Amino acid sequence: MATTPDTVLKDLKARKYAMVYFLQGDEPYYIDLIAGILEQEVLSEDQKSFNLTIVFGKDTNVSTLLQQAKKFPFMAERQVVIVKEAQELDITKEQNEKMLMAYLEKPVPSTVLVFCYKYKTLDARKALTKTIEKHAVLVNSKKLYDSQLPEWIKMYLFAKGYKAKPEALHMIAEHIGNDLSRIANECDKMLINITPDTVIDDTLVEKNIGISKEYNVFELQKALTQKDVLKANRIIQYFSSNPKNNPLVVILSSLFTFFSKILLVHGSEDKSESKLASLLQINPYFVKDYTSAARAFPISKTISIINDLYEADLKSKGIGNNSTSEAELLKELIYKILH
Repeated sequence: MATTPDTVLKDLKARKYAMVYFLQGDEPYYIDLIAGILEQEVLSEDQKSFNLTIVFGKDTNVSTLLQQAKKFPFMAERQVVIVKEAQELDITKEQNEKMLMAYLEKPVPSTVLVFCYKYKTLDARKALTKTIEKHAVLVNSKKLYDSQLPEWIKMYLFAKGYKAKPEALHMIAEHIGNDLSRIANECDKMLINITPDTVIDDTLVEKNIGISKEYNVFELQKALTQKDVLKANRIIQYFSSNPKNNPLVVILSSLFTFFSKILLVHGSEDKSESKLASLLQINPYFVKDYTSAARAFPISKTISIINDLYEADLKSKGIGNNSTSEAELLKELIYKILH
């Protein structure tokens, strides 16, 4: 059956295991998390030597894989077979599909077979996909929208017994971007240094994750709204001197999201705080930032800036640009936004 990562994680916590898992999608975080739990917790340490098999898609084939899956465990209730990088395993060939479908319809009850099919999804119209949906646990691990990241970080920290202020959540999301594995790793490193009764704020984020409280995209957006040319240029100079920690693609993505939301504010007839918070999918705490920005950037200017962002993105990828550096592209973009 098709299900969500959270549902599977609840079942795993209760030690309820299925016979076949097919983990697919463009968000690797949940695929790695679920497969990791199955690898670590289904078998005891002394059972793993003979009953845990990990293979990579490019190094095996469907016939060999199913032969392993059909074996019985040795001195254990179950065996676990995990196929990492399963997108490299050619399961869509007709003969391979038939073999796999036959196994799915009658899997070995003592085997937990796990496919980690990253960055891709099977065609939902195909017989194989329908068979997986009917006889296995099918998980679609989708990338989160940028607007969903602060809430995800909030719940991730809450699950570990911590609370965080909205500005801290947005600072993490803006700085790291849409990479759940990296967000989780950075949060875990931060939590090592603080106690559960500590409310995480932007100062703690700055200190423990290495994000500058003064020089980040969040502060750049404020400087642009306030038309603070000096501060905006100081921030982009900092970005340009630290390109590894401040990649242009992340900056452009954040600015595009920011100005797209300003455009939504302009288009909304109801400009109450609750309505705009719902429309923009943000914490009400931040609504005032977007209403202020909408006053600073009329709708015609906002549309023009979005076009400028699109052009800068193309140039950053080498389209229509042979020599301009990323630092110069960013400097030119900020000039256009402010003038």
